Amino acid sequence: MHAVAIVAAAGSGSRLGADRPKALVPLAGRPLVSWAVEGLLAAGVADVVVTVPAADRAAFAAVLPTEVRLLDGGASRTASVRAGLAAAGDADVVLIHDAARPLTPPGVVARVVAALAAGAPAVVPVLPVVDTTVVVDDGGVVTGSLPRATLRRVQTPQGFDRAALIAAYAALPDGTELTDDAAVVRAAGVRVHTVPGDERAAKITVPHDLVLAEAQVRR
Repeated sequence: MHAVAIVAAAGSGSRLGADRPKALVPLAGRPLVSWAVEGLLAAGVADVVVTVPAADRAAFAAVLPTEVRLLDGGASRTASVRAGLAAAGDADVVLIHDAARPLTPPGVVARVVAALAAGAPAVVPVLPVVDTTVVVDDGGVVTGSLPRATLRRVQTPQGFDRAALIAAYAALPDGTELTDDAAVVRAAGVRVHTVPGDERAAKITVPHDLVLAEAQVRR
């Protein structure tokens, strides 16, 4: 089974207060994207495509292995994924990963790939929701609560049958931005399966997240 991983790395670092793309922000002296790509390679996914800001292609090339393919990303995450899919060639399955989840263990990647190999058309790694989760109105007043037993937090990499993902994106109306790629295939009627995620695969969005990741690396 030929798997291609597409790493979305074209986002800005504005919420991190960075002066560079988020994927190039250092974690323990190495850019986030380097950690993310290393995890994919360690899991045996040898064909990796990284979508990057066109103006920063040279900076990405300087920190990534030469076998990694770089593509100019789009103005949105959806546009960047579309660009990556166009470069996926004849791959059987595609993994979509966030550079902002740099410490995702190879085992999570392996579980996603194994589920795809077993025939699942779409797979996401998930974790239970442990906090009480409530619904609020426009004024911030709690109007109800959600049962935690059936709720999950979704991580990446998310894995898909390539043909199914391409068809789902083709059916997505222009200008529509969904929260992740699993939502795109679900909108097309594709069943999304789950595998266990990992707390180490937390997403880095704000400076505090980076502090926690630094502490994890230096343990």
